[in-house]
Amino acid sequence: MFTTNNQINGFTTTPTTSSMVATVGLRNNDQLRMVASKEIVNSKDVIDTNVNNNNTNGPKSRKRTKQERLEAASKGLQVHVIGLSIHHAQVDVREKLAIPEHEWNTVSQELCSYSPSGNTSSSSPPPISEAAILSTCNRFEVYFAATNTREAVASATQYLTKRSGIPVSTLRKNLFVLSGDDAVWHAMRVAGGLDSLIVGEGQILSQVKNCYYHSSNEMEGGCGGKVLSRMLNQAVAAGKRVRSETAIAKGSVSISSAAVELSEMLCMEDLNLPFSEARLAVVGAGTMTRLLITHLASRGLKAITIVNRSLGRPNELKESFPDVEIEVKLMDDLWDVVARADIVFTATSATGYILDESSMEENGLAGGRPLMLVDIAVPRNIGEDCKNLPNVKAYNVDDLKAVVARNTALRQREMIEAENLLREESAAFIGWRESLSTIPTINQLQEKANSFREQELQKCTRKLSNSLSEKELEAVERLSRGIVNKLLHGPMAHLRKTESVEGKQATVNEISAMFQLEEEEKRRGRGKKRR
Repeated sequence: MFTTNNQINGFTTTPTTSSMVATVGLRNNDQLRMVASKEIVNSKDVIDTNVNNNNTNGPKSRKRTKQERLEAASKGLQVHVIGLSIHHAQVDVREKLAIPEHEWNTVSQELCSYSPSGNTSSSSPPPISEAAILSTCNRFEVYFAATNTREAVASATQYLTKRSGIPVSTLRKNLFVLSGDDAVWHAMRVAGGLDSLIVGEGQILSQVKNCYYHSSNEMEGGCGGKVLSRMLNQAVAAGKRVRSETAIAKGSVSISSAAVELSEMLCMEDLNLPFSEARLAVVGAGTMTRLLITHLASRGLKAITIVNRSLGRPNELKESFPDVEIEVKLMDDLWDVVARADIVFTATSATGYILDESSMEENGLAGGRPLMLVDIAVPRNIGEDCKNLPNVKAYNVDDLKAVVARNTALRQREMIEAENLLREESAAFIGWRESLSTIPTINQLQEKANSFREQELQKCTRKLSNSLSEKELEAVERLSRGIVNKLLHGPMAHLRKTESVEGKQATVNEISAMFQLEEEEKRRGRGKKRR
């Protein structure tokens, strides 16, 4: 159980206890919105003042060396997440913030070079040091690492406002903001499938894995850095453990399966027709369609029509499902297919509506026989105004919550077991992150010991240089290094192995006082000023 409190502009956010998490997750939607609202309200003065002074395309950051990334990570970088999901944001807001996967690193780079003030320098770098994007059908999240929470959240919020065109007031109602251990815990729950619309769904783990791959791949411009890359990697490992060590992933665990369950559940009510007799069609031939057909086939599907812009992917699906009669049509035949179908699923990557009220009316499909439209795409493929047509029942991803409620109840017991595993992985990352705080102390200790060694060695070699050969002097050098390393091994090992955050900080303070490291640092600072 985590007991850390996080301050965001004076507003305290406290992680929930394990018993609360087992039933309602990290925190409920109202709490999430309240955290986001407080943060963005306090950031609004920064945002409003500078909203017209920035271009979202900031300068590209120079690639940092491994040593630079390690030093940055040791300077108190905290993990934060800002975003929205299906739990507390409408689909029309989510689709405006959605980012295609091939642009994740581009947006991360812009975030890491973006400053609300519009000016950056070596003395005033951008607030965000590391960033990673996770954008899916049901969520949009920006993970970032920074030392100043308020400035970083203000920077991220302003950037999202400018990029999406959504007013700050609207973002404030939909965004959630989590910091520190809360952000880590959220990432673990996301990867474990516990924060998904369908509890335990497997697709999100693959998406988190892609997020980790892109953010940690510097050749592609990833900005994950030392801290975020480690956290995302730990989250992927946590997600794998949950699925291999619990039964949470068994049964219907994807958006596609929920769409099938919803259409099957409402078929008789909406169409006055048994689901087994309904004529089915799907627009699009990507991954979601493949999953959709997989779940339909498990329910005895015999035939379906696929409408797509090209024939390549639909023909691949025909080969993958030899027991299903798949008819392939191009988009020119869309309206003929819709006219013949009872249930139409849409799952394309189109950014505009494929079906809406006006196009349905133009093609003679208003007021005819009953038709069910199920949209599982984000951005949406089906206009909300289709619900105005008397013969049409239209559903989107937000309407899958009835299926989710039943699904979640069945998995409640598995959720408790899964959270125990996630808690272990979260604690492992937090312990590693806190261990970074010992790096400056270890470096100072090594530098001070080496300085004494060199001073004493110089005194010794001046006296012995006439009586010792070069090889013998080298042996004395090695001897001095060996003695220092053995003496430092105990304190340094003790620093690294201390497990609790409080214990580690106490050890750092003890060693700093014991070896007078702070005084040494002050003397160096005075020396630099004199120069």
